[in-house]
Amino acid sequence: MKIILQRVKEASCTVEGEVISSIKNGYLLLVGFTHTDTIKEVQYLAKKVANLRVFEDEHNKLNLSILDKGYDILSISQFTIYGSAKKGNRPSFTEAMEPNKANELYEELSNILINEYAIKTQNGAFGKHMDIHLINDGPVTITLESK
Repeated sequence: MKIILQRVKEASCTVEGEVISSIKNGYLLLVGFTHTDTIKEVQYLAKKVANLRVFEDEHNKLNLSILDKGYDILSISQFTIYGSAKKGNRPSFTEAMEPNKANELYEELSNILINEYAIKTQNGAFGKHMDIHLINDGPVTITLESK
């Protein structure tokens, strides 16, 4: 499991011309799964996302978490995180998890963030073409991996 975490001032997801989810300050998560991922990886990275300290404290040090700030998350499923262009110029996505299982884990990530960490979390539209709008804050971008 991989998550590309971006600290944002705002982010939104539009599908077929309609904004389906949006946040102000917080994280935009781009979430991908591979074949061997289970609920254990989801739990591990949910805890990491909730506790990651990438917001400034009163001394301008990255010491505060999203929990400390009370900010929100926009989570976007993105199988292309597991794309590989090592051979040729056309990416291969053979390392990406099949969609039904990936969607279950993707939904579980949001459930954990909401129910265990009380972080307001909105999702994109799994398997749909999405337009993602964001304003990076910093920019701060962190790659989180379960393995």
